[in-house]
Amino acid sequence: MTLQQEIVGTAMQMAVVSLQPGQTVYCEAGKFLFKTANVTMETRLSGPSGGGQAQAGAAGAGGAGGPGGGMGGMLRQAMGTAMQVGQRALAGESLAFQYFTSTGGEGTVGFAGVLPGEMRALELDGTRAWFAEKDAFVAAESTVEFGIAFQGGRTGRSGGEGFVLEKFTGRGTVIIAGAGNFIDLNPADFGGRVDVDTGCVVAFEEGIRYGVQRVGGLNRQGVMNAVFGGEGLSLATLEGNGRVILQSLTIESLANALRKAQGGDKQGPTGGLFSTNAG
Repeated sequence: MTLQQEIVGTAMQMAVVSLQPGQTVYCEAGKFLFKTANVTMETRLSGPSGGGQAQAGAAGAGGAGGPGGGMGGMLRQAMGTAMQVGQRALAGESLAFQYFTSTGGEGTVGFAGVLPGEMRALELDGTRAWFAEKDAFVAAESTVEFGIAFQGGRTGRSGGEGFVLEKFTGRGTVIIAGAGNFIDLNPADFGGRVDVDTGCVVAFEEGIRYGVQRVGGLNRQGVMNAVFGGEGLSLATLEGNGRVILQSLTIESLANALRKAQGGDKQGPTGGLFSTNAG
């Protein structure tokens, strides 16, 4: 069953989802906006793959095969949930999901991201997974599985924002959000590779190779790029043939703009080189 959704708004978009009777959508805690009265809301620690279906199976085993089967199923479910929660905690993600199910007719639920920017609905057909930056996930059908992918240690430490990725598998619709405006591209159209600010990557398809490279060498120009170029020491590299979504605004640049607006980054009389920080 395809998820019927509409993304509305401009500077701060939101997704309005129409649920058919019995259809379920889940979101990360903190992304819910509103719902109609006939939509039930339930908060769980487990993702969709470890939730109600496993619990129902365990209950059925207990009723038919005695308490041993039921206890075994419950233990396996508890261990699976604990592993999911542990992964999300290690990644700095929300520990719980909120599930919304329509009862007694069609229902409506609204979701939004946490930063001014765009939203995008991705359709998964079961053949390719999607990866997204941490906190990009907003909501998805219950047929889409949410997971955590840990990028290689060297890549993650170098890139700062590239260590933890959200991973979506299965079939159905997943809604993501980012900051600023989105641009879609395929590295194959640009010689097979693009280099971007590590904070600009929103999401990419499975098959795209994600890495991090140092900006320049340990020479004068490399130091100038790192210190005065505003990009730090590393850039993200995206290689291969597949869809990539980038955002025009990074969380770091937004935080810097807010600090300046609050007087926390005052420039001296000779410009930015001699700027002073007032807290």
